[in-house]
Amino acid sequence: MSTGFAIPNIQAVAPAVHFPPPPPPLDPQALPHTGMLHLHDTAGQAAAHLADAAGNAAHQAADAALQVLGSLSGVLLAGRAAVVGTRLLAAAAVRAAEEQRCLERQQQLAATAAEQWQAAAYAAVRVNARRRALLARVARATAGGPPGPPPRPDVPPPLTPVGERLGELRRELARAEEALTLAEERQAEWEQRRLTARLRLDEDQDDDWQRALHESRQRALHRFSAERAADAEARQLPRQPADRTAPGTLDPEEVRRAGAEILGTLDPYAAAETADLAGQAVRHAVGRAAEDPRRARIHLTEARKFVRDANRQAQEVRRAQERAALHYDFLVYETPEGAEALAPAPDAVALLRRTLDEGVALTPAERELVERRVEERLRDLEARYVQQQCAGAVAELARKFGGRAGAGRPEGQQIRLDWTPEGWDPGHWLRANLVDGRLRVATMYRGGPGQRTPEQRALDDERCAETREQLGRLEEITAALGLDVQFTVERTEGALPGVLGEDAWVLDELIDEAGSTAGPLQSQEVPPREVPPRQAPRHRTVDGDGRR
Repeated sequence: MSTGFAIPNIQAVAPAVHFPPPPPPLDPQALPHTGMLHLHDTAGQAAAHLADAAGNAAHQAADAALQVLGSLSGVLLAGRAAVVGTRLLAAAAVRAAEEQRCLERQQQLAATAAEQWQAAAYAAVRVNARRRALLARVARATAGGPPGPPPRPDVPPPLTPVGERLGELRRELARAEEALTLAEERQAEWEQRRLTARLRLDEDQDDDWQRALHESRQRALHRFSAERAADAEARQLPRQPADRTAPGTLDPEEVRRAGAEILGTLDPYAAAETADLAGQAVRHAVGRAAEDPRRARIHLTEARKFVRDANRQAQEVRRAQERAALHYDFLVYETPEGAEALAPAPDAVALLRRTLDEGVALTPAERELVERRVEERLRDLEARYVQQQCAGAVAELARKFGGRAGAGRPEGQQIRLDWTPEGWDPGHWLRANLVDGRLRVATMYRGGPGQRTPEQRALDDERCAETREQLGRLEEITAALGLDVQFTVERTEGALPGVLGEDAWVLDELIDEAGSTAGPLQSQEVPPREVPPRQAPRHRTVDGDGRR
C-alpha cells in the first residue's frame, strides 16, 4: 500500500491528557519548514511533553483512582457537558455518587476509568453551573421590602477537577452538593416568603388562612428540594399536580382553604407577576363564594391555571439560568500558561453575562449564537485532543516496537508525525498527517520522484506490505487511548518520495497533451521557475492528499 486514510473519532476522553506547550523557537536555517520535534528527546519542553504521551498511552487502563485529570481532558469534558442536557448531567452526578459508594463498600466497578472520570467531571460542571446561577439569582433579588434581604448563600468555591485525583474529586463533589442544596433550600424559602407577602387576602389578620397557606407552602418546599436532587432531575419526575376535585358545594371557608392550597403550590422562583394573577383569582373566588359558588369555582380554576403556568415558567427559567452559567464558564475558560489560547467569544459571553446579571432570557437568535460559539470551541478542543492522542500513539509505537519518531506542525496542518520503524533505516519511514480532522498515513522513501530501480521498487513494495501491520498496531494503540481509528487503503502501489523531518513538495505526474511528465522534485526553499495555472495544479505536498 501507499497511503491509508482514517477519520479519528473520540470514543472516550482519556483523563490524563494535558495541553501541549508551544513548540520551541526554530532556527530558520536549520529547520525552515517543519519545526520537527523528536519524541524520544526530552531535552526540549515540547518534546518532553510528547514523550510523556507514550507513557500515558501504556497506562490508560490503570486504576482510575490513581489518575490525575489533565488540563485538556478536563476542559474537553466540560465542553461536552455544555452541549448535553441537564438531565444527562444529573444522571452523571448519580453515577459518580454510586461509584463512590461502590468504592467505599469495596465493590467492583463495571465502568472504565474514562467513564468514571466523565461522570465525575459532568457532576462537577453541574455543581458549578448551579452555584453560579444561584449567586446570580441572589444578586438580582430585591434587598428592600418583605421579607428583608435574601440570605447570604454559604457555598463552597467552584470545583476545579484539573489536577485532582478521582477519589478526592468525588469527596469534594459530595461536600459541594450538600452545601449547595442547603443554600438553594434557604434561598427557595426566602423566595416563597416573598411571594406569600404578596398573596394576602385582606388587611385583617386571618390565622386560618395563614396556617393553611403555611402548610401548603411547606409541602411545596419539600417537593422543590426533592426535585432538585440529581436522581429526580435525571428521571425528570413530574411535579405533583395542584388540581384537586372540588366538592359539590363550596362554602366560603372551603373556598379559602382551596385557595390557600393552590397558592401554596407556587414554585418558590415563580414570577411575581404571574403569582399576583393567581392571588387575584383566589381573592375573587373568596369574594364570590357566598353569593355565587359557581363563579367562585371558575376563579379557583383560573388560579390553578396561573399557578401551573408560573411553575412551568419558573422551571424553564431555572434551567435556562443554569445552562447560561454552564456555557459562560466554558466560554471564559483560559488555557494554562504557555499553551495556545482558545479563540475568544466576546459576543456570546456578553449575552450570557447579561442573562445572569439581569435575568433576561436569550432570544432564539441569541441562543443560536451562543450554541454556535460553544460548538466551535468544542470542535477546536476535540481537534487538539485528537492531535495529542495521535502523537501519543506514534510515540507508543516507537516505544513498543522500536525505531525513531518525531512530530512537526507544517503550515496548514494540525500535526505531522514521522516514524521510522525498526529496520527501515535509512531509506523508508511512515508519515502521518492530521489535516482538518483527517488522518493519512503514507509509506515514504527518501529522495525525489523519478525512476526507481527494480530493487528499489521491490523494497518499496516490501515496506508497503509491512505498513499494513503497522496500521493495525496503530489502530490498537489509538483504541486504548479512546480514539476510533479505522484505516482505509487508498493506494496500493508504491511509496511516496520525501525528506524525513521536512515538509517536502512532490510533483504530480501530470501528463500533458504531448505525453510528457512533470519535472524533478522542487524544494520549498527554491520556488518553481514557472507558476502553473490554478485550475491545473502541478504539485502538492506529501502532507496533503498525496500523489494521484
